[in-house]
Amino acid sequence: MPIKIPDTLPARETLRSEDVDLIDSSSASRQDIRPMKVVLLNLMPKKAQTEIQYARLLGASPLQVELTLMTTASYSPRNVAQEHLIEFYRTLDNIRDEHFDALIVTGAPIETLPFEDVKYWKELTEIIEWSKTHVFRRLGICWGAQALMKVIYGIEKFQMDAKIFGIYDHNLQQKSGARLMQGFIDRFPMPVSRFTANRADDIESAGLEVLAKSEESGVAMARCSRSGDLFILNHLEYDADTLGQEYTRDREAGEDTLMPENYYPNNDESQEPINRWRPYAFLLFNNFINELYQDTPFDLTQIKDRT
Repeated sequence: MPIKIPDTLPARETLRSEDVDLIDSSSASRQDIRPMKVVLLNLMPKKAQTEIQYARLLGASPLQVELTLMTTASYSPRNVAQEHLIEFYRTLDNIRDEHFDALIVTGAPIETLPFEDVKYWKELTEIIEWSKTHVFRRLGICWGAQALMKVIYGIEKFQMDAKIFGIYDHNLQQKSGARLMQGFIDRFPMPVSRFTANRADDIESAGLEVLAKSEESGVAMARCSRSGDLFILNHLEYDADTLGQEYTRDREAGEDTLMPENYYPNNDESQEPINRWRPYAFLLFNNFINELYQDTPFDLTQIKDRT
């Protein structure tokens, strides 16, 4: 089944060129099914790129997914046209009375800041609190995962000595998240790009289970067995060239970021990186939506706080 996105969203053309199943609003309204309603809180500066990355993964599900794009009202990114935000994005006030199957909170390039120093932290906290009674399940990515764990469980992040940057193998933890991780092999690659981390002991002390971790980059995925909320500290959604773009950006900004590890073939920047993690991205998101479909109530107004 296809994913429903705004008919005039610029990302539509890119997704069509990749043969991602899309459905327009008029066709979706004629189908006698309830789509899975997913709201994407997009905190990344490159909004269009992030829209494509997540729509691509959600659109691979056999279920119909209706994607709502969300942004913060208290902070507008400088490098996104205001017209794009006005036309395609909604804020909490716009959807406060609506209910959703899932909320995805993306990463954001602000992880070195204390949570309370983030300009939209108060609003983000309000969004997370609202989600407890209006969203059945949450999925956080990188800083978004850290923010969710901080607000809901009080789990702190900590600064590392150097940025973890590259493609690292991660070990699947035995018997953890069996249905969600179905199809994964015991050791699989994930892109990592962050200056901070969360301690496994803190995560487990909060009652969460660690699904995957790496000796080099630490915890990669954790979840709450009670609510099903999923916290991904790395970036399975990344394109093949995303780490390369970040590397170029950092160097142009005068930062001493090292070449991403295990990324360029033979550590040669002139060679095209290979996306070895994409099959696991599709698998994880497909499992997540599948599991969500089995667990979520048909009547979303019956959602109760399970955190």
